[in-house]
Amino acid sequence: MYKILERKDLAPSIKQFVIDAPLVAKKAQPGQFIILRIREGGERIPLTIADYDTQKGTITVVFQEVGKTTKELGTLKAGDHLADFVGPLGQAVQFENHKKVLGIGGGLGVAPLYPKLKMLHQKGVEVTSIIGAKSADLLIMENEIKAVSNKTYICTDDGSKGRHGFVTVVLKELLEKGEKYDEIIIIGPPILMKIGTEITKPYDIPTMVSLNPIMVDGTGMCGGCRVTVGGETKFACVDGPAFDGHKVDFDELMKRLQTYKSEEKTAIDKHEGGGCRCHQ
Repeated sequence: MYKILERKDLAPSIKQFVIDAPLVAKKAQPGQFIILRIREGGERIPLTIADYDTQKGTITVVFQEVGKTTKELGTLKAGDHLADFVGPLGQAVQFENHKKVLGIGGGLGVAPLYPKLKMLHQKGVEVTSIIGAKSADLLIMENEIKAVSNKTYICTDDGSKGRHGFVTVVLKELLEKGEKYDEIIIIGPPILMKIGTEITKPYDIPTMVSLNPIMVDGTGMCGGCRVTVGGETKFACVDGPAFDGHKVDFDELMKRLQTYKSEEKTAIDKHEGGGCRCHQ
């Protein structure tokens, strides 16, 4: 059993848990993820490692209450336990001899962006960050991102904080002004990553994205997380989740993410006591 040591509500429906998992923390690196189950027989869900402490033996995860399992997970509090907490899984990210990097996080994508920028900052890399959300109350980890960035831009879709507009607008402005980067990291909804990579491609700047396809076992056996990268089939759980954004087929990814929408709705209805709504 894995104990929840801390729980923090970052925003409406977005929670942060610090989990006691010393064996996972011992091997964890930026870019990797875990798979957890709340209880025996429960659904397996993947969550990116948002931070880790090898000395304390803890893993930090951030999640949004969207489906049945994340809604149930959101009811837990400090002191509660999880049945399974497996990891670290996936490929850790590597940055070779970088001097200047731009990191972009949209919505929940700010959480998996943080450990990458933290590692770069610790290496002495000049880090610029752009983070955004639909509104100020949904903006997460602002202080953490600022602490590992030389310069930070804040954006909100409704203009309630920082720049009024999408993070990609600031990205375009920086590149048009002549800013040069060794690499750009973009993490967020697939449409954000797609648009972002389309902006960076003409500048020939390596652009890393982190993909979130449907995933079941996390070890490459089920094939549920397959994505097309550079015309080849890759499994996000073992080949990723980080990939060269200029090679990802985002249209296919977005289509596959819609596969179980009706089943997900049915599960939520049952969980919330809504029952069948087929005649409504």
